[in-house]
Amino acid sequence: MAMDHRSGCPINLSIEVLGDRWSIIVLRDIMFGKRRSYRELLGNSEEGIATNILAARLKHLETAGLIEMADDPSHKQRKMLNLTDKAIALVPVMAQLGAWGVRFTPCTPELAIRARMLAEGGPPMWEDFMAELRHLHCKTPRPASGRSVLAELAEAYQCELAAPRHQSRI
Repeated sequence: MAMDHRSGCPINLSIEVLGDRWSIIVLRDIMFGKRRSYRELLGNSEEGIATNILAARLKHLETAGLIEMADDPSHKQRKMLNLTDKAIALVPVMAQLGAWGVRFTPCTPELAIRARMLAEGGPPMWEDFMAELRHLHCKTPRPASGRSVLAELAEAYQCELAAPRHQSRI
């Protein structure tokens, strides 16, 4: 069944796939937050996504070929969410969106740190991150560099949370 599109413009077609309020956020949480199940996405959403919206976004992302659902070997009723290579290819886009947000929006330091690191790390870091995501989600061999960008980003986030300016909020 052919889908109707507003135009054949690549920007328009990309927006048709990713341009709603939640798709990029769900992909962000799977990609950067290592959230691999519906429950993890729902329970750890900083933005407070509703159950029906999350279910609809996951179905949309699966139909668009950005995620795949697989049985969780540790739990019969749970599905694990895997990014496809098509979604992993969005890492540079996510990095650029984050860099733009750091520059032009009032983001918080703890949530900006990962975007800053990705901007400073540039394409070499993005390539390492995509290789790591392919290993985790697509079962490709472990990256030869042995680098874990996810671990680096998580450590920087934890350090930012531990910074003195955050102590009064904890």
